[in-house]
Amino acid sequence: MKQLFIILGLISAIFATILSVLPLSNLAIFPAAAALVFGLIAFYLSKKAGYVKKIIQFTFLLTIISLSITIYKAVFTTVEVANTEDLIIKEEESKQEALEELEGLDLEDINIE
Repeated sequence: MKQLFIILGLISAIFATILSVLPLSNLAIFPAAAALVFGLIAFYLSKKAGYVKKIIQFTFLLTIISLSITIYKAVFTTVEVANTEDLIIKEEESKQEALEELEGLDLEDINIE
């Protein structure tokens, strides 16, 4: 039972660390929370048995690193909205070009049968 929680905690800590460096770093909170829970359960079971393994401490270290990276990116990353007027103008131009192309097609020569 203890080995199961150690493995689950380590896997979720690694997953949280990987997610924390990606652009969607806010998603790293969920596996980090799971790693903390699994790590605490594994720590409790190991302490109950009389010894604590270093892998549990490594799990906590990875979780703390991923949470700190996630919090840093959430606090110091600003979202900049670009000028949307240019996008609207390009969209209208592409609609006009598409309509002109459709009007230029000769559909009377096509046999559907």
